[in-house]
Amino acid sequence: MIKVANISKSFGKNIAVNNISFEIKEGENFILLGTSGSGKTTMLRMINRLISPSSGTIHLNHKNVLDIPVEKLRREIGYVLQRNSLFPHYTVAENIAVVPKLLHWDKKKIEEKTVALLHKFRLPKERLSSYPNELSGGEAQRVNLARAIIANPAVLLMDEPFGALDPVTRISIRKEFSELEEFKKKTILMVTHDVQEAFELADRICLIDKGKIMQVGTPKELLFRPANDFVQQFFEQTHFQLSVTTTFLNDIWSYVNANEPNNSNIKLDFAPETSLWKVIEVLTLNKKNDTQVNVQLKNDDQNKRATLEELMNAFVQYKNNF
Repeated sequence: MIKVANISKSFGKNIAVNNISFEIKEGENFILLGTSGSGKTTMLRMINRLISPSSGTIHLNHKNVLDIPVEKLRREIGYVLQRNSLFPHYTVAENIAVVPKLLHWDKKKIEEKTVALLHKFRLPKERLSSYPNELSGGEAQRVNLARAIIANPAVLLMDEPFGALDPVTRISIRKEFSELEEFKKKTILMVTHDVQEAFELADRICLIDKGKIMQVGTPKELLFRPANDFVQQFFEQTHFQLSVTTTFLNDIWSYVNANEPNNSNIKLDFAPETSLWKVIEVLTLNKKNDTQVNVQLKNDDQNKRATLEELMNAFVQYKNNF
């Protein structure tokens, strides 16, 4: 879908991006993660030609982006910025309709699609006539997201899309974003410096430092198989929480021993895709003096009883054998 080959970008003597290569598969959520100034945004902006590379090539669907007319390229790629990028003199409805009008959609189709998106982003219909300065930060970013996807682009570029929001609003919108079908079907390249955000949303993460790729891989690969000391140290402070957040019951299930039942009257059923972090939260609230609890995967005939300690032992075995 997207192929970046040996891309470099310099601003004077400053090398912002240094010989970067990666490929993004169709439908993948690929996240560029790194500290401020690492070259993430520069890399992102070269894909839709807001910045020209000093060297290297970028292909979209096997076509060099330099061979695609820039107006056509940008209409086919959704783009969401960190800051409020809505046109201040346009209403919400007019902002969302910008690309559909360029594509010559009829008025009824634009109105129906706009109302449907507003509903999905939990914004009242009355907001259609509001101007950007009348919106809260969360409302404005919801409108930005709606504008980016209304024309159903196959690719979505997102530059710190939730970074300017307060923590509560950021978590709420991030959850909405991850659950909407419109986003699940797209190829997404997102920039963030928020490690937790990257691990919640990414299929794969590209960790960048000083314009160079440190490692590309799934969240688990970066945690359990770090390519170098930088990668290991980057996640050091949050390693445990990230590990149990990205590890699921069906990952460790084969390492959990089936125990004989005891007198515990606590029985909890979990879906296979339940994260170990969620299980720890629930068991911590329910356990009494380390008694066993029934832990049974839904759609699994094998009922295993385990203490929280036994589940953590299974996790350690899984991690060591990853």
